[in-house]
Amino acid sequence: MESSNPTRGPQTPPSPVIMITMEEALKHSNLRFVAGEIVKGTIIEVRPKEVLVDIGYKSEGVIPGNEIVDMKAVKVGDEIDVLIEKLEDKDGMVVLSHEKAEFKKNWERILSICNEGGTINGKVKAAVKGGLIVNIGVEAFLPASQIDVITPKNLAQFVGNNYDFKVVKINQERQNIVLSRRELIEQERNERRQKLLTEMTPGDIRKGTVKNLTDFGAFIDLNGIDGLLHITDMSWGRIGHPSEVLKVGQDIDVVVLDINREKERVSLGLKQKMANPWDKIENKYPVGTKIKGKVVNLVPYGAFVEIEPGVEGLIHVTELSWTKRIAKPSDVLKADQEIEAVVLGINRDEQKISLGIRQLEGNPWDKAQEKYVPGTHVKGKIRNLTSYGAFIELEEGLDGMIHVSDISWTRKINHPSEVLKKGDEVEAIVLEVDKANQRIAVGIKQLSTDPWDKIDLLYKVGDLVTGQVTKLASFGAFVGLQHEIDGLVHISQISEDRVEKIKNVLKAGQEVTARVIKIDRSDRRIGLSIKAANYSHEQLKAEQAVLDALKPGEDLVALQHAFDAADEAIKGQDEVQG
Repeated sequence: MESSNPTRGPQTPPSPVIMITMEEALKHSNLRFVAGEIVKGTIIEVRPKEVLVDIGYKSEGVIPGNEIVDMKAVKVGDEIDVLIEKLEDKDGMVVLSHEKAEFKKNWERILSICNEGGTINGKVKAAVKGGLIVNIGVEAFLPASQIDVITPKNLAQFVGNNYDFKVVKINQERQNIVLSRRELIEQERNERRQKLLTEMTPGDIRKGTVKNLTDFGAFIDLNGIDGLLHITDMSWGRIGHPSEVLKVGQDIDVVVLDINREKERVSLGLKQKMANPWDKIENKYPVGTKIKGKVVNLVPYGAFVEIEPGVEGLIHVTELSWTKRIAKPSDVLKADQEIEAVVLGINRDEQKISLGIRQLEGNPWDKAQEKYVPGTHVKGKIRNLTSYGAFIELEEGLDGMIHVSDISWTRKINHPSEVLKKGDEVEAIVLEVDKANQRIAVGIKQLSTDPWDKIDLLYKVGDLVTGQVTKLASFGAFVGLQHEIDGLVHISQISEDRVEKIKNVLKAGQEVTARVIKIDRSDRRIGLSIKAANYSHEQLKAEQAVLDALKPGEDLVALQHAFDAADEAIKGQDEVQG
């Protein structure tokens, strides 16, 4: 008997359950499960050092943790691209690689969008020998020489940073890429350089960075082109080396002085931002102004004194003292010494100022003409001897010069040391004061009268005289007589016998008796004859006649001929008389 349930309506017959195998499911799937293909998978388990991924295949695959950039961020359910390396390993699992999937995707992308010479962004992954490893989707190599314009020494400083790179080489067989950052920097700088060269004009003030220092200046990076700041354009003042005012890496404002667009050279200036201290120099330091300054350089001819930065004056060595003869400035001045001086002259065009120190004191030569008029009797010590005379100190800073010809009226003195020595106190007469040349001429012989003015009263031809031999010469001997007069005995007048060498018969200091046979007023000399000391009156007259025939001013050395002639004349008279 059928039972019915009024509460239930007509029932839909249940649908039959259809069972299919995995192979049948793969047949209906659009996925290609082939080694080398990239497929999407779902993370079904995160383990400490790996993740389990389901790609919809009959078995799951494992991805090592070192292939995932951030394991901490990975979670179950995340989708991930993987490359099928093998459909089944010995354990029956699919062998997958996320890293190779990314590499293959990026490699294909790079090849499609970036030929050699293209530009791509990437992140520096690590520093290795010779350069950097850069992640641009795949790993690429950046040689150290291509990192920057100047090869950096510290490569680690770039790790973790993102940059744009130029692809310079792609090797598809080895699947490696070589990059260059330097080429992009140089290209950018070249573009900026051309723009700067077009826009810049002399007089512009530009910001720059000190790139390098040399002995002659500094190179300034103007963000696109390097300009030269010469050391002479750094300061109006004196600079020994650019490092005194600048340092590498320093940011400065500079003035564009000159542009050579063909050679792409720019000359820069720093001091031109300030007023030239020489512009109104005459108003600031008129002639006669007393100034203070520092000795900055000593040279043989003078000393340079810095009055203010950029303004130096020269003290010539002759302007150091009125009276002292200073050989070189370093004898009285030192470098960095603070001194006072007086402005003597200004040449603004040549930027020169003449200074003097001696002008700070009164010029003793202003009173010298009044104090030492010619004829004044003076006394002082011999300070110095020279070949032409002796210097006697008249007062502090003032010397008188005794010329060798003003030492004696009568004696021929070749060097003052023959009669004077340093330290001797002597008396003299002022002869002349030359203020312009700062000279005072004095003489010793002027203390007495010239004996030659009254020579006729002192000596006559035929006089018998006695004196000491003072000097020997090849032609004769000088004999010192009274009244400081020297007489000359010629070698032929020593003896009746022929004398070969004067030193064989006479010596200095020997006392001799001789006869005056010649008085030459023009040459201020007296001729003597030792052999004639015993001559008769007639013999002397005969000899005198020959001697008188000598021309005025003829040197006594020539008397030998006269003496010989006199001898012959005397002998002739004797023979006639006989």
